[in-house]
This record gives sequence, C-alpha cells and structure tokens, in this order.
Amino acid sequence: MSLRNLNATIKIPKLLKDNLKNKKINQIYNLFEKSLKIDQNFVVGVSGGPDSLALAFLAKIYSIKKKLSVKFFIVDHKLRSESSKEAKLVKKILKKFFINAEILTWHGKKPRSNIQSLARKKRYELLIYKCKNLKINNLLLAHHQDDLFENFFIRILRGSGLKGLISLNIKTKLNNINILRPLLETRKEDLLFVSKNVFNFYINDPSNKDDKFQRIRIRKLLSNLENEGLDKNKLKNTIKNLKYSDKTIMFYVENNLRKNTFFSEKKKEMILNSDFFAQPYEVVFRSLSDTIKHIGNKYYSARGRKLENIISEIVKEIPFKATLGGCIIKRVKQTIIISKEY
Repeated sequence: MSLRNLNATIKIPKLLKDNLKNKKINQIYNLFEKSLKIDQNFVVGVSGGPDSLALAFLAKIYSIKKKLSVKFFIVDHKLRSESSKEAKLVKKILKKFFINAEILTWHGKKPRSNIQSLARKKRYELLIYKCKNLKINNLLLAHHQDDLFENFFIRILRGSGLKGLISLNIKTKLNNINILRPLLETRKEDLLFVSKNVFNFYINDPSNKDDKFQRIRIRKLLSNLENEGLDKNKLKNTIKNLKYSDKTIMFYVENNLRKNTFFSEKKKEMILNSDFFAQPYEVVFRSLSDTIKHIGNKYYSARGRKLENIISEIVKEIPFKATLGGCIIKRVKQTIIISKEY
C-alpha cells in the first residue's frame, strides 16, 4: 500500500507519518510488514537500544494500519546503577511519539556469572507473564540480521548440530506464546538509521563493548572477517540453505512423532513405541528432544550430550530410568514413557 493510500484510509499522527515519508524508512517498514504478517494484537519488548526503538516505531505504525491493539514494555534488569533512570527516559521519549510503554522491573538478587543468559531468561519471563495476563499470544522482539550471524558463529563454537546453527527463527513458541522476530531480514545499520532519524536518541549499553561476553567477542570477530572479505550476503544464503535442509529433517521428525508416539491425557505422559528409535539417528535425536521439551514445558532443549547418553541407554533394551529437562524417562517393556517431573 502506498503512503498516499495509507494516509487516506487510516489516520496516523503527523509526527509518525512525517517519518514514513523518508524513502529508506518507508522501505524498512515495508520489509517489516511483509515479515510480520499477523492480524492479532501483540506485545513489544523494548530495551532502549537502537534495535528495539526502531521496532517500537515500526510496530506502532503496523498497529495503526492494521487496527490492532499493541502494548509496549521496557524491561529494567537493574544490572547497572543507571538502568532505572534510562528506562524512565526511554518511556518519556516513546510517549512523545504516541507510544505508551510500561516498565517491568527485575527484582531480587542479581547473578555474578552467566549474566547475559540469565538476564535474557528473566526478560522472557517478565514479558511472557504480561502476555498471558493480557491474553495476548504474540510477543515481538528486536533480533535482527546481525544477531542471526552472531548466533550462527556462537553455535559453531558450541559444537551445535544443524538445528542449533539455525536456531534463531522469525517465529518460535514459548509457553504457548508466539515469539516473533520480524527484523531478522533487517540489518542493524538500518535499524540504527531509523532510531537516529525518528527519535534522535537511543541508549548505549556499555556491556555491548565488554569483551568478557562471548557475543561481543563474536561481534568483533565478524567485523574483522568482514574486513578480510567475508560476504554477509553469502553467509545469509548459507544459513538459508541450512534452513531448507532442516525443514527436510523436520518432515521426518514430525512423521515419527505422529506415527510412533501416543499421549495419555489421563496420565499426562508420552508413550514412545519401539519404531520411534528405528529411525535415522538425527530423526530420533530431534524427536526425543522435542518430546522432552514439550512434556517438560521448557524453552530450551536438553543438552545434546545428555540426550545422546540417554539414547544410547534406551537402545540397549534393558531396564532404564533417568531424568532430563524436567522429565522422568523410563522403560516399560518395549516402550519408553516420558512424564513431567514434579
């Protein structure tokens, strides 16, 4: 829809509309709209960085155009002394652009190690709690193309398989909430352009330059590789091709789950027959991983090495019982039964 037609049918506040007249911002919005494609209300997570501020602007336009209700939440982790002041400033800036945001605060003892991972987990918990409270099933996050590349290299260092390498997707589910990342096709520099031109403001988090975090070291490595000739378009195509291969494997995983499992509503447990483990190893591995993740109601899959050990025990066809991912896994005659651990 052209900007003229958009203005004719839907009234957008002048301050927002004027920014859409910028040709580059309009192109970025069109890519965002094409990627999002939802007609349901949604929640937006905002941090105050350029990525999430750009997301807030794009999401606000989308909500007006689609006549949807949208809620914005700023997460204050309280990991830095300035964080609360920054959160209030972000809220004030957004309000000038007709974006009303609520601040969610992480209370309690803060970690001294594994900080970024635990902060991310807490951020998801706070945002998903709000989604459920509001009865909204869609949560938008500001992950972008550069995050996709960083995630790819981090997973390589961890020795991840195919599924891990391409684990950052436009749409995933967590506790029955759709986690949507409509900016995965958008470059960070484009989001920076939006934030600078729309808000003339964003928060600089000092942790984004701290080499003690693996993601920051990977970010610098990618920058160096780019200087050495790394073509990000080719890297993007590599990840896309890996996703095609992953879809093929998932076809057989879903077939295995459909044919060789049975969920007992009465006992709330999953029963796997012997044919479940007669498939190619990767299909068995993913099928079991997905089953444990589902029954255990976890966001992250169980560790690969632990899952490998359990599979090796299961195929021995001897009495077996173990716990993993919040589940109890045991053999009963020729079947494997998986139930939630309480």
